[in-house]
Amino acid sequence: MVESLHRPTRIIVHNEAIRQNIKHEIERMPQGRELFAVVKANGYGHGAVATAKAAISGGAAGFCVATVDEGIELREAGFTEPIVILGVVEVADLSLVAEWQLAFPVASRQWLQKARAYLAEISVAAPLAVHLKVDSGMGRIGFRSKQEVLAALAEIDAEAQMNFEGIFTHFATADEADTAYYDEQNHRFNEILQALPRMPRYVHVSNSATALWHDQPVGNMIRFGVALYGLNPSGHALAESYPLIPALELVSRLVQVKYLEAGEGIGYGETYITEQGEWIGTVPIGYADGWIRKMQGFKVLVAGQFCEIVGRVCMDQIMIRLPKEFAEGTPVTLIGKNGGQEITLQDVADQQETIHYEAACLLSSRIPREYTD
Repeated sequence: MVESLHRPTRIIVHNEAIRQNIKHEIERMPQGRELFAVVKANGYGHGAVATAKAAISGGAAGFCVATVDEGIELREAGFTEPIVILGVVEVADLSLVAEWQLAFPVASRQWLQKARAYLAEISVAAPLAVHLKVDSGMGRIGFRSKQEVLAALAEIDAEAQMNFEGIFTHFATADEADTAYYDEQNHRFNEILQALPRMPRYVHVSNSATALWHDQPVGNMIRFGVALYGLNPSGHALAESYPLIPALELVSRLVQVKYLEAGEGIGYGETYITEQGEWIGTVPIGYADGWIRKMQGFKVLVAGQFCEIVGRVCMDQIMIRLPKEFAEGTPVTLIGKNGGQEITLQDVADQQETIHYEAACLLSSRIPREYTD
């Protein structure tokens, strides 16, 4: 999707907020740990390459991504730091992984056996960096038992073109007040660690929520994800351990303002009818930009005043009810601060009945990203 540079809708990402969020986490991390910035899904909608640059300048030691292509994007941008892929890699792409020096997870013995057969047919310049993934309770990818892990490790050790670089798991409820399931997952993972004949270079269990709310004695690397962008992983459930600074603003401008008499319909399906004479403004953003139809009835900020979105959200435009006439070109804030008021990504997520992770990732590539310090 092409960036729409020739309209006023913009995402503004504040790099200094990213650096400060990293700085605060590094200050409270136990000594000897490293912070890897999670920049998957286009940096949670913030822009992968630009936020990766901010993260490195803030003290991050490496990166986590979800796919091979996301890792290659960083390498092509000039990053030489360690990059760990978190999702399953196709066996046929192992030569590509080797070429771009990307670490990746091994999550099943079936995959490992196919990989070894593939490696018997090719040669890589350096051993592949393997991270064993343990499914301690997410039900996603990974080994479920220490017997499986030990058998997989024996196969990796027998494969000259593989190097056991890491082991990790992911907690399902680290962002909840009830720690019972977190403790159960932690116990399962620690049992597997204790059975290992040796520790790899990286042991990582801490996502943002674990780093914020759990004094995790295990591991030497943190996968710093949504908190990197200044967002509370728990939404409303838990208070932040330290102030997180939101990095993203979404702004636009009024492209038309008109006065409509009472009884006029607004938008597809005439879902809003003016009750009296009203000033209606049009803003160039819609569901093709990730501002989905559920945003009808939500508000934006114009001159520090909350203005309701009236009528259905269109593919490319929304209509808002203004308290008075404003000039065309007047700034509109959809996420961020304006005139002493604020709309947060959490507010947007609440309207969409989802989490702010999803709300941020929905913001499409059609919206240009601009970066400030």
